[in-house]
Amino acid sequence: MSEISPTARALRALDILQTRPGITAADLAQRLGVTERAARRYVAILREADIPVESTRGPYGGYTLGRGLRLPPLVFSATEALGLVMAALDSQHAVADPDDPVGSALGKILRVLPSNVARQAVALRETARAVPERFPAKPDATVTTELVEAVAGQRQVRLGYRTAAGNARTFEVDPWSVVVRYGRWYLLCHSHHASELRTFRIDRITEVHLLDGTFEVPADLDPAAELEANLGKGWEHETYVVFEAPLEEVRPWIRPTLGELRARPGGGCELVGTTSNATAYAGEWLAGVPFAFTVVGGAELKAAVAVLGARFTAAVSD
Repeated sequence: MSEISPTARALRALDILQTRPGITAADLAQRLGVTERAARRYVAILREADIPVESTRGPYGGYTLGRGLRLPPLVFSATEALGLVMAALDSQHAVADPDDPVGSALGKILRVLPSNVARQAVALRETARAVPERFPAKPDATVTTELVEAVAGQRQVRLGYRTAAGNARTFEVDPWSVVVRYGRWYLLCHSHHASELRTFRIDRITEVHLLDGTFEVPADLDPAAELEANLGKGWEHETYVVFEAPLEEVRPWIRPTLGELRARPGGGCELVGTTSNATAYAGEWLAGVPFAFTVVGGAELKAAVAVLGARFTAAVSD
């Protein structure tokens, strides 16, 4: 493990002083993971860099940044700069492409950092490559910005939307929250037409128009939990599956997006929901559940299970 440089610790000390004015040398040392003597040395490094760190003695004394301090616009360590590039690569962005919004922003950051800090990050940015996702689902940055502004301002919006089948639709909604789930971006909202909660894939939203109306977000809203519960509702095809095993044994195998799992009076349990892709529901999800089941409802799901069963049977027949 590489040792943290005095400069990096001094920058960390500066960050702590910004967020905790009046912090004592003992507390600063504890947060930095060093001795009090070392913490005072890092404060001295900041003062040598013309950063006014004032100290007050006594039981209520501590370190405070001087008034009127104007910090540099960017203060990174080499490790932080490298981590920023790695995070951008993980997100599948073209980090060296000035036309990519993340690539453009990252280039601006690296250009203003000291060369000794940015050197490794620049090298990684220019040489590393990310394998493209098989099924990319990146939302448009402009659309996402408009949605975030509408959420923050509690403004109703009209959405242009492209369904999974490619059909163009229009919806008027109260945008409650933007939620990121396993790399997919969703808008959690209240639909005016349906008069209930709905979720929309942000990468399928084509345009956003602000309306004059405003709204109130429910005080007890848990966006992540509501999204999980709602992803299995409101799709084109009904699904109704009965399992012979007890609910407690089946539950760990069922994602919330598959529908509502509930016990049956006569034993076993049932899964009731909807889907926009019966083939994926059958092949990617139901096929992995290690319990006997019967598809009771949903013509599209029955057909998809029948096709999948025929394919598997043919695969092992003589």
